[in-house]
Amino acid sequence: MRASTPPPPSRTPSAASAALGSGVLTGVLLVLVAVEWAPLIALDRAVAETLHESAVRSPGLTRANRVLTDWVWDPWTMRALLAVTALWLWWRRERTAALWVAGAGVVGAAVQQALKAAVGRERPDWPDPVDSAHFAAFPSGHAMTAVVAFGLLLWLLARYGADRRGWWAVAVIGAVSVLGVGLTRVYLGVHWATDVLGGWLLGVCVVAVAVLTYERRAVPRGSAAQEAGRSGR
Repeated sequence: MRASTPPPPSRTPSAASAALGSGVLTGVLLVLVAVEWAPLIALDRAVAETLHESAVRSPGLTRANRVLTDWVWDPWTMRALLAVTALWLWWRRERTAALWVAGAGVVGAAVQQALKAAVGRERPDWPDPVDSAHFAAFPSGHAMTAVVAFGLLLWLLARYGADRRGWWAVAVIGAVSVLGVGLTRVYLGVHWATDVLGGWLLGVCVVAVAVLTYERRAVPRGSAAQEAGRSGR
């Protein structure tokens, strides 16, 4: 990939809209989950019971889901992807971007854990579980971390001039991963569907805020420093 100039200002309003929209939707969903709004709880239960019945009847498919969720799309796999990306940026001497990516991952994980503790939602409880998980249910850390990892990666690929085919290839892999990990969590009976939705929305919010703050704060300072270096000031 080739180095590129900072993205046009038109991206900033888009990031602001995404941050505001996803933040509001996350807040609304959080309130509905916290007050245990009956229609939402009933929908969660219906989806969970249907998928759990399938998981119990299909041990082979259940094992495949466990491999995907525990290894391929595990949060630590996604964090490793972010770490490699940050190291690559550091090697390219894009130190601010590297720290921004690492910081977004850390802040996102901290916010996710804080919300889990604040809401304290119980995970689905089955007499015949096919998998287990720790901590509270809302929001799904698997779902959120996948969105953050691929969202930041796609932003960086666009920012540093990746070719269109490469960008779309990563976008397709990211979409499959984000949707797939959400499905595995509900299929394995360790999350409610709204936990996954909350994780997706929170992930979008974290990425949008990271992009927005980077473009508004980090880019102007970096650009000014580069100009000063070229002019000998």
